Amino acid sequence: MIVEARQSKKENVRDALRAAGETLGSRFGVRTSQRLPNRVKLLVSIVAAKDEARLREAIDECSVSLAVSFAGTGTAHSQVLDYLGIGESEKVIILSLIPESDEELIMREIRTKISLYLVGRGISFTVPLTGISEIVAGGIARAAAEKTVDGSKIMTSETRQYDLIVAAVAAGFAEEAMETARAAGAAGGTIIHAHAMNNAKAEQFIGISLMQEQDILLILTKREGKLPIMQALFDKVGLKTQAGGVIISLPVDRTAGISAADEAAATEENA
Repeated sequence: MIVEARQSKKENVRDALRAAGETLGSRFGVRTSQRLPNRVKLLVSIVAAKDEARLREAIDECSVSLAVSFAGTGTAHSQVLDYLGIGESEKVIILSLIPESDEELIMREIRTKISLYLVGRGISFTVPLTGISEIVAGGIARAAAEKTVDGSKIMTSETRQYDLIVAAVAAGFAEEAMETARAAGAAGGTIIHAHAMNNAKAEQFIGISLMQEQDILLILTKREGKLPIMQALFDKVGLKTQAGGVIISLPVDRTAGISAADEAAATEENA
């Protein structure tokens, strides 16, 4: 069975206070705009290999980032234009640590310079972090030392619209996992070939041996469609099947390249 992870008590209190403030502010026609210190966020970009250098340049022109990249394969059917990738195609996944103050600017730059407003060209989205190396965080924060974050624009569990589903299955089961996800409402995803580390200690507690060669399937989905997709994956390729899949989800904040409606809304907001 798939269950949603609970937020920490501190996060629940913070989100409740922010939501209460926004509710009172909207009731009296006032939008809260508390300036908050910079934090580091994770920017995930999935684009064609030829766009990797251009994406890096777009980020560097307006901010600073610490990035790594690796290869993947897109899985979306050719008729699907609402999610990442078109058909079976080679993709590059770039993970970048960026200052939160530059998040909107970076998304706007890559949306324009990588043409992510042309849905199907690629995708970028940001993920909130709950912890990071102090040295890395300090360096990125110093690069944006004079900038702050508008508290009214920070995404919360109530305002997020998307989630990232991550399914790690035994090598050779990624296509079956993707077809299962599609049947449950997913439009497409990206496959990464990986190698599991020594998990002997954890396997003793789980009671199941995990395959060494694995495929990792990344699926971005609307929040309301997350649990049906995760449950379908659990039933078909979960830990108790030959695929031995481990399925998790992560919250997603801002997006680019997801759907025509979202791109139109983002363009209008930034106009």
